[in-house]
Amino acid sequence: MADGNLVTLRDIDVPFWRIVMILVKWSIASIPAMIILMLLAIVISALMGGLLGIVGVHMPEMHTPPTP
Repeated sequence: MADGNLVTLRDIDVPFWRIVMILVKWSIASIPAMIILMLLAIVISALMGGLLGIVGVHMPEMHTPPTP
């Protein structure tokens, strides 16, 4: 602040159910974001696996342990 005036905020009065609704909206909004991040991770890992195959690096096979 150029003029030197300071503002102090002492209290915010927000009803409980309003905060609950905000948190519900945030959680619903995070679902598409997580889907996009997962798709991006899949694409990047597929590209990295393809690049490793092109340069001759072979990934070891994963063997499942025998079932008793």
